[in-house]
Amino acid sequence: MSQDRQRFNINRALLERSDLVVVDEYTDTMSGRTPKRAGYQRLLDDARSGCFSHVAVENAERFGRNDTEALIAIDELHEHGIVVRFADYPDLDPIDADDRLLITISFTLARRESLKLGERVRGGLYAKLRNGGYTTRAPDGYLNVERKADTPASSKMGRYERWIETDPQQFKVWRLVWNLLLTDKHSLAEICEHLHLRGFRYRTGRPFIEIKNDRRKPAVNTLSKIFHNWFYAGWVVSEKASIPPKTVKGHWKPVVTTEEFERGLEILSYRSRHRIAKRRHFYLLKELVYLHNEDTGNLTKLTGSTSNSSRKSGGTAYYCVWSSNINIKCEIIDDQIAQLIKQIHINPDQTLAIQDAYTKEVAEKLGHLRPSEEKQLEDALKAISEEETRTARLYAIGKITDEVWDLLWQEWQDKRRSIQTSLVSLNRQHEAHIADLDAALTIISKVSILYSNLGRDDQRSVLHEMVDKIVVNRFGTVVNMVLLPPFSYLKHISDQVKAEEMQAVVDGNEKSSRSATASQCSEYISVSR
Repeated sequence: MSQDRQRFNINRALLERSDLVVVDEYTDTMSGRTPKRAGYQRLLDDARSGCFSHVAVENAERFGRNDTEALIAIDELHEHGIVVRFADYPDLDPIDADDRLLITISFTLARRESLKLGERVRGGLYAKLRNGGYTTRAPDGYLNVERKADTPASSKMGRYERWIETDPQQFKVWRLVWNLLLTDKHSLAEICEHLHLRGFRYRTGRPFIEIKNDRRKPAVNTLSKIFHNWFYAGWVVSEKASIPPKTVKGHWKPVVTTEEFERGLEILSYRSRHRIAKRRHFYLLKELVYLHNEDTGNLTKLTGSTSNSSRKSGGTAYYCVWSSNINIKCEIIDDQIAQLIKQIHINPDQTLAIQDAYTKEVAEKLGHLRPSEEKQLEDALKAISEEETRTARLYAIGKITDEVWDLLWQEWQDKRRSIQTSLVSLNRQHEAHIADLDAALTIISKVSILYSNLGRDDQRSVLHEMVDKIVVNRFGTVVNMVLLPPFSYLKHISDQVKAEEMQAVVDGNEKSSRSATASQCSEYISVSR
């Protein structure tokens, strides 16, 4: 009915006044707050293909309730030569500066109304919960029932009355499930097996035991959630509505008593506390290690896997590529890391030179970037002032109400504060970069010494702070360790300095060798004479 109303208004206000031919109709039956609507996206795709020249919409909120995204879409349509018109304001052009301001206000008010509507709906749902009702689909074992209300009831509950009733078939299943749990003789997997053998399923048709590739997988997670749902004991519980357990009694027949439900929770809690934990292997390079394909040059992330993990020894840990024959023992790669870390060393005598070079480089980069960023922020402040001036003219002639003016004024102030904060933070970037460098120098000067003495968890934490990826070949040899900034920069500087020092030594040796050779030749010539 809403779409019929929109068609009528569009025809009356726009199409009847035009000779244009209707090419297509784009409809969506969902909220305009999201741009992920099939009809809306199809409209944009057809616009890019040049399928039409005009778009007719009933009002702004039908086009979208996200004002920023909607205005960007209108601008994109304009770039393709497409005109957008709204039936409630047929003479407004969204591209005109003053008209665009009114359209923007319409979007803002539509978004505000959407938020208010959501608050009212949530308030009504919470009120129903606090009165013992239920607002969503009933859990397995129950049915949602509704009927059209008579006149007295409609004034209180709306046009329909809705309540919860027991499902004659599934209700018996869940009573049996609780009986099995309360005996404290069956695990959740065993309860699933018992139900599966008797041919029971969830109401969706999902079996309690799924068999795939000759493997049996009991649906214990879903069963556990049901055992923790107070609904089955007849209680309304909602964190969002601030309703804790055992405060609001629901208007439906419970599967178990409150005492039985709490006894079931005690059984599950005891099992959870006394569960025998499986030994899990520690993977030092988790999320960091990659395999280099020598043929293609591509990198493939390796994952951790432990074979025979049930053995007392814990099995053998590998870094591997799933569904392949590439399995590299973790210890082969892990043992190389300590030596690589030791090679990342900064000579204390080089610290001041590195700081000077880094400071100069950061200053140059920020010096190039700052005018552009500052100009963008200043232009944004200027645009806000211009928008405020145009709106003030409309307010002065009575086209905008006091309520709308107050709402927009507050929004402008918030934007100004945000932009001014960005300007201040821009000026602090240089100091922040230098502070990061000093911290990195401190870490990198100590890590090569302390790494081997750290615990495994601390070693992995250090690696995740410093390393982007570790690349190995199929034999497990590390071929590259890519560092994160600013450590990569420091290593580059250090390697550069070391290379220069080595070159200086080589040059010095060659010079000394040439001098010694010349001296020997002179001596030889003198003796010969």
